[in-house]
Amino acid sequence: STGLQNQVSGVRVSQPVRKRKESMNTVISYIKNSFKELRENVSWTPRSELQRLVTVVFVFSIIFSMAIWGADTVLSKIVGIYFQIIGN
Repeated sequence: STGLQNQVSGVRVSQPVRKRKESMNTVISYIKNSFKELRENVSWTPRSELQRLVTVVFVFSIIFSMAIWGADTVLSKIVGIYFQIIGN
């Protein structure tokens, strides 16, 4: 309670600073609750499906990187030819 005088005058009184041990217990409690929620409330993808999806992402990443490399190579040659033409 901030007292009647502070309430009437509109003066805000800051809350007392927590002690270090209390704040550390709060952090530890938060971490424990987070892990508990991960174990009990999160639905995880089955391992076999996860492996299949990782493989799909990996394959498409390789294909996409090769497509970008190919486009870059072709465009580099086109730009090189263009500069040779305008340079002469």
